[in-house]
Amino acid sequence: MPIVKTNVPMTAGLCHDTILALAQRYPAMSVRELTTSAFGQPVEALSMGEGERKVLFTAAHHANEWITTPVILKFMEELAQAAEDDGRLYGVSARTILRAASIYTVPMVNPDGVDLVTGGIQPGSLAYVTAQTLAANYPQIPFPDGWKANLLGVDLNLQYPAGWLQAREIKFAQGFTKPGPRDYVGRAPLNQRESIALAAYTEELDPALMLAYHTQGEVIYWQFQDYQVPGARALGEEFARASGYTLADTPYESSFAGYKDWFIQTFRRPGYTIEAGAGENPLPIDQFDEIYRDNLGILVTAALGLPE
Repeated sequence: MPIVKTNVPMTAGLCHDTILALAQRYPAMSVRELTTSAFGQPVEALSMGEGERKVLFTAAHHANEWITTPVILKFMEELAQAAEDDGRLYGVSARTILRAASIYTVPMVNPDGVDLVTGGIQPGSLAYVTAQTLAANYPQIPFPDGWKANLLGVDLNLQYPAGWLQAREIKFAQGFTKPGPRDYVGRAPLNQRESIALAAYTEELDPALMLAYHTQGEVIYWQFQDYQVPGARALGEEFARASGYTLADTPYESSFAGYKDWFIQTFRRPGYTIEAGAGENPLPIDQFDEIYRDNLGILVTAALGLPE
């Protein structure tokens, strides 16, 4: 029976329990706590593989995009099980994948925010009241379904030193000038525990490629400004072919201070924002199977890279 639950809303507690259960079931997996959130939730990394090619897959940067977390967890479970069974994933030998690549994942970057949206935080609790108070600054945003930020009201995907001042200017002009449910850049780049930890982990790993999973739109963003990254377009085109998603340039108003932007600027290697699924966030859990099916080819192809 699968460990990863794909028919219930994901919470920080469920993510933590799932990660521990996977590591216990599959000795090839390793778990590491990168940091804890402002409200004490662990931000954890789950990794597997022995290959020279290091890749880093991340999800749930935004609270109401939590459906991306089980995508990463299910991929790791299916890959580990297929390797045990000498089976295949997306037509490729699982053992071949794990010999070629070392796969590092941070399945839930924003545990506090996810718990707010999925009911892991009880109304009346300190965390819930904190969020409610910040949400009152933006009454036009549905609460809690419209929540993307962490529970200090900072958007974790606007926290990176890659055009952060431009992002601040854009978001302030849109009215996002104080902590709230979304689009507040914080007082400075990399001043939140989650973004600090993810940046440090990325620098330590020095990966060949990074994926940042978001929802929604069935779009793959692959560029940052005019940085030329060898092979990035060709690999992005293969992701698009495998998923049916569109490879696109990032809209200007979303073009700065993201994790993908910082990765491309810092490492000059392929980094992608995958906007999975279609509809209005948070996407319903009954869309999970379709999202996973569409993204399996991206995950396997990202692990292996394109043939030389």
